[in-house]
Amino acid sequence: MTSDIAFNDRLLSLGLARVAEQAALACADLIGRGDEKAADQAAVNAMRNQLNMLAIRGVVVIGEGERDEAPMLYIGEEVGTGDGPGVDIALDPLEGTTLTAKAMPNALTVIAMAPRGTLLHAPDTYMDKLAIGPGYAPDVVSLAMSPRERVEALAAARGCRPSEITVCVLERPRHQEMIAELRETGAAVFLITDGDVAGVIHCAESERTGIDMYMGTGGAPEGVLASAALKCMGGQMWGRLVFRNDDERARAAKAGITDFDRIYSRDEMVTADVIFAATGVTDGSILRGVHRRPGYVETETLLMRSRTGSLRRMVYRTPMA
Repeated sequence: MTSDIAFNDRLLSLGLARVAEQAALACADLIGRGDEKAADQAAVNAMRNQLNMLAIRGVVVIGEGERDEAPMLYIGEEVGTGDGPGVDIALDPLEGTTLTAKAMPNALTVIAMAPRGTLLHAPDTYMDKLAIGPGYAPDVVSLAMSPRERVEALAAARGCRPSEITVCVLERPRHQEMIAELRETGAAVFLITDGDVAGVIHCAESERTGIDMYMGTGGAPEGVLASAALKCMGGQMWGRLVFRNDDERARAAKAGITDFDRIYSRDEMVTADVIFAATGVTDGSILRGVHRRPGYVETETLLMRSRTGSLRRMVYRTPMA
């Protein structure tokens, strides 16, 4: 097929939802079983199988790792039937492997799709991230600000006190000083153990989650996935790659990164219309997890399109085998 086939996000979106659903269903029997690797592998297998049924010429740009590190859904792997539009795919077959193994909240299967060449090829390094939900003037907060300044600026924009701001932060030793500074402002800090894609999505649904802002360092690939979600839901996000050694800089160079100090905005990480799907694996503040009922199993999926700003919550029920 030629390369000028249109990216029909409307037709592709339901197929993408099924990819996320099947990945969640595949690891359902491993929830709470303590085996992170088995849960992740089950989700990977199911997601890859479903992607290969879609009429796309897909390339995985955010995946399970470099080709020599991951047997499936590696960066650069081609997926789909080979017919249809050329697309970039960013995915995390199981965001929250530890959450799944321990039956803790907010484990998700996550995938985003956009026209070829429009998703940032983020290397497997850290990224310093900052995100807020919709409804604010551009650049009301920035990565150049201190944590205190961000809280005070967002509170001023909301017309509230800093003590009424809640910030989501990944609970890691590297964030201890930042957490202390946030609490000195009076702001509440909502700590999560894993799953920072879900952490960023919290900002876009503050009425549901009570989260106003996300900040801290986490995986760069997850930053691109989170940007895809916010492009659909509204909100602002910035990311700056953080390198710990020369090997990580080499990974970035291999991915085509030339400016190692660049701050990427949401629309620089995702430069065109995107579709995004996430299915709950364990119950959380965004989605219900996989639930077994008498005779059937049920999932909940969030499906979004940036072109229309549409958001669907879909319940899928299928008989047990």
